[in-house]
Amino acid sequence: MYNHMLETKGRKMDGTVRKNIKIGDHVMVVQKQDQRTGKLTEGVVQRILTNSPNHPRGIKVMLEGGIVGRVQGGMDQK
Repeated sequence: MYNHMLETKGRKMDGTVRKNIKIGDHVMVVQKQDQRTGKLTEGVVQRILTNSPNHPRGIKVMLEGGIVGRVQGGMDQK
């Protein structure tokens, strides 16, 4: 259902691996209420909320503006 591979600077990155997500990254996330539809929300990572090194459904982050969701794809990095 979800695509966890991020395309960043021409290389594929896995959105289920915490070390691939950095503060300031421009990403696409799925919010809890949108998991059934898969609707994605775009934003910039403000905080990384998942403590474990990986998560099968995507690393949970807080975007600027307070939106919380699991990373499904990346746009670019600062």
